[in-house]
Amino acid sequence: MVFRATMAPWPEVENAHPNPGKYIEGISTVEKDKEPDKDGTRTPVTKIELLPSQSIATLIEEPTGVEDPWDLPEFKHKGIKWSERDTKGKILCIFQGLGKFALLLGFLYLFVCSLDVLSSAFQLVGGKMAGKFFSNNSIMSNPLAGLMIGVLVTAMVQSSSTSTSIIVSMVASSLLTVRTAIPIVMGANIGTSITNTFVALMQVGDRSVFRRAFAGATVHDFFNWLSVLVLLPVEVSTHYLEVLTNLVVESFHFKSGEDAPPLLKVITDPLTKQIIQLDKKVISQIAMNDATAQNKSLIKIWCKTLTNVTQMNVTVPSVENCTSLSLCWTDGLHTWTIKNVTHRENIAKCQHIFVNSNLQDLFVGTILLVISLLVLCGCLIMIVKVLGSVLEGPVAAVIKKTINTDFPFPFSWLTGYLAILVGAGMTFIVQSSSVFTSTLTPLIGVGVITIERAYPLTLGANIGTTTTAIMAALASPGSTLRSSLQIALCHFFFNITGIFLWYPIPFARLPIRMAKGLGTISAKYRWFAIFYLVVFFFMIPLSVFGLSLAGWPVLVGVGVPVVLVILLVVVLKLLQSRCPRVLPKVLQTWNFLPVCMRSLKPWDLGVSLATGYCVTHCCCCCRVCCRLCCTLCCPRCCRCSKCCKNLEEEQDIRIKAPEAFSNIVMVEEAPDEVPKSQMDTLNTNTVSSCTAL
Repeated sequence: MVFRATMAPWPEVENAHPNPGKYIEGISTVEKDKEPDKDGTRTPVTKIELLPSQSIATLIEEPTGVEDPWDLPEFKHKGIKWSERDTKGKILCIFQGLGKFALLLGFLYLFVCSLDVLSSAFQLVGGKMAGKFFSNNSIMSNPLAGLMIGVLVTAMVQSSSTSTSIIVSMVASSLLTVRTAIPIVMGANIGTSITNTFVALMQVGDRSVFRRAFAGATVHDFFNWLSVLVLLPVEVSTHYLEVLTNLVVESFHFKSGEDAPPLLKVITDPLTKQIIQLDKKVISQIAMNDATAQNKSLIKIWCKTLTNVTQMNVTVPSVENCTSLSLCWTDGLHTWTIKNVTHRENIAKCQHIFVNSNLQDLFVGTILLVISLLVLCGCLIMIVKVLGSVLEGPVAAVIKKTINTDFPFPFSWLTGYLAILVGAGMTFIVQSSSVFTSTLTPLIGVGVITIERAYPLTLGANIGTTTTAIMAALASPGSTLRSSLQIALCHFFFNITGIFLWYPIPFARLPIRMAKGLGTISAKYRWFAIFYLVVFFFMIPLSVFGLSLAGWPVLVGVGVPVVLVILLVVVLKLLQSRCPRVLPKVLQTWNFLPVCMRSLKPWDLGVSLATGYCVTHCCCCCRVCCRLCCTLCCPRCCRCSKCCKNLEEEQDIRIKAPEAFSNIVMVEEAPDEVPKSQMDTLNTNTVSSCTAL
């Protein structure tokens, strides 16, 4: 390759390469060729030839291949290798490892405790409202309304066990039938997955970490939503869950036993009970239309009480109100009978910090909500930091290989089912699927566990939380044993059926693909994660619930067109990707739609302008709070501090400099004959963007 150019004199740079002709041929050749100018004169032209080893093709670092964004990152060892350490260094390294492990356990303990306090805060803020949702029995006879009530109530109280216990109490009191309660249990199964989605939002600072974490959290959501979309119509038409659980309860003569041992509560209760304690019976009483519970506080005041039952003479209006004819007396004016009167005596108050505060539930719940979210976010950031420092080199390789490797052929298909059993066992130990999946989310984000391995662990967590409910149902008194056990078994068989639908066949594992798609979108447009959370857990349930209040005609008239449009979009998308030739040319792409209906870029621009306006015009206090939140949650990238940059933009290409420029030494002052701008150019790495090149 031959270039013709007029060479400028080389700048006199100290310590420059003494022989630049080694890299460029033709510098010493003067007037090899002459070309006429416009005025007829001939100017000397230098012929320059770049050697093959220094051609422009070798100066550009070309990517070796397209990287998969879902590949786990390589944990490189940044410190001194073990073999290079002396005895003192090895002992110090061991103590550092033990210290990091202790820190990890400590932050994990605070993380679980903050989840418990967060659940209590949500119950204080929305517990009574959740009870009022359950109190309207006529609406819950509609399966769709019951489903949405289950989603809303569980999302508000952040606990599927609380909502399930309310359902069990209502079924035992004959306020609900088992058939009516099954859709509410399905909704509670959806609502419980909101907790780990909240946890994934705390990792929004790094795009790649957020992509994996959000996908790992929402794979639980998509499994629950898809299972409900398939199994709710089947249950409404066939009532298979009701029939199956009734057969199981009648076949096995269950007796009341002891409650499941509170394994995790033994560890967390000493701290959480010093912060807040709730009287959860108040929510159940509101749900059963108990007028006296409306003015009661959820904050527990008396932890030790003594209940005495005594027989007393009580005046009744007439003889018909007597307990029995043998225990009834009258003098013609008054009628007496003997009744058991319960007297409750308060002995000792609780020891939490709000026992003597006399504050309203909403105010206490708001305080606890803010504090628990800050502690949750801080613990999550520290867990990720400690995991990042621990998972280096050989340790990370061993952990990743142990968790993500399948059994050897032909038993590789058994690996996923073993992961389901592990997830069920771990959830049974901690007695909360939210705690287990929320602990799993940061591990997915940092790249220890793949989405494909986290999926069966999440399915196991769904089964584990139902076994805890079954154990709790077996500990119920005889009057509520049958109803509570049947509800718990409905929850169990619903999750088992969902696993049979969406796991055994690899092609049917749609939740993984849908979660990866949502993770990719949310990593590029991070506001979309909050949009998804609000729409799927609050807007859609509230809309369907409101339409249910208007009656079946309104619900069908609005819902059927929406469902038809969604089905049409799905069918068109499948045809465009699989066989676009069968479609008209206009429908082969989405270009016939406005940009705002086929792309999120206009919406992202609107969100950016809105947030920029708020940052510019908001008060100083709001800006300080915004900066503080961004510093805690996303220190690398913050819209409020105007340092957020879209990493999907054109990437810079580094150009290797020849050896002639590698010996340039940074100088304090430029010589007089060399301009400073020229020196700055020589002392700067050359970076060229794709477009400019």
